[in-house]
Amino acid sequence: MVQGKKLIVVLPAYRAEKTLERTVKAVPPGYVDEFILVDDSSPDATVATARQLGLTTIVHEKNLGYGGNQKTCYAAALERGAEVVIMLHPDYQYDPRLVPVMAHMVATGIYDVVLASRILGRGALEGGMPLYKYVANRFLTAAENILLGLKLSEYHTGYRAYSAQALRSVNWRRNSDDFVFDNQIIAQFQAANLKFGEISCPTKYFDEASSINFRRSVKYGFGVLGTALLYRLHIWGVFNHRIFANTTRQKN
Repeated sequence: MVQGKKLIVVLPAYRAEKTLERTVKAVPPGYVDEFILVDDSSPDATVATARQLGLTTIVHEKNLGYGGNQKTCYAAALERGAEVVIMLHPDYQYDPRLVPVMAHMVATGIYDVVLASRILGRGALEGGMPLYKYVANRFLTAAENILLGLKLSEYHTGYRAYSAQALRSVNWRRNSDDFVFDNQIIAQFQAANLKFGEISCPTKYFDEASSINFRRSVKYGFGVLGTALLYRLHIWGVFNHRIFANTTRQKN
C-alpha cells in the first residue's frame, strides 16, 4: 500500500516473455499490493512466465489490441479494489523503480493522473529513441497542448499512474482498442478537469522493447490529432463525441 491506499500495477502484455521478469523484479518491494498481467494472445511464453512469477494473469483468447488490453487491465484492477493504478509496459523500456514515486504523487491526492515522460530530463534520444519518432512525438505533443489546453511534455508514454476515482470519472470503455486509446483517455481526463502531473523517466530502446512500425505510427499520429480536435469541438459545444458523453467536469 501507499499512503494507506491499495496499489495495483497492471501490465498490458504482448510477447513480453524475455523482459517480464526483469520488469517485475525491478519494482521496489513493499509497495505493490498486486500485479495484474493481461496477455493479449501472445504466441510466446509470456503467460507461463507470469504465472511462474505469481502474477494475477488474465489471458485474451484472441488479440484485442493495445487499447483493448488496457480496458481489461483497468476493469480488473477496479474490480479488485485498487485505489491507485499504475500501468507499466512489461518490456523493460521504462524504469520500474519509479513506481513508488508515481504512486505517492497520486495517493496523496496532489494529482489524479501522473505520466512518466521520456522527454523531460536527459531525454529519449539518449535512450535510443529513433529520431523520426522523437520528432513526431514533439510535433504531436505541441499540437495536443494547443488543442487540449495542457502543458505536458509527452502524451505517448506507456507508464502512467491513475487514481481509481479518475478511472471511474470517464468513459474509457468507449475508447479505441488500438494505440490511440492512450490519447483518448488523456483527452477524457482533461474534459473532466482532472489534475495532471509528470515525472522524468529514463528509457531504453533495444530489440526486445515493444515498438510499432512506421505505417502504424502514421495511423496513430492521425488518430492523435483527430482525438485532440474532437476534444476541442466538445469543449466548444460543437460536437459531443461518444467518448466524452456523460463526462462530469470536476471542481478543483
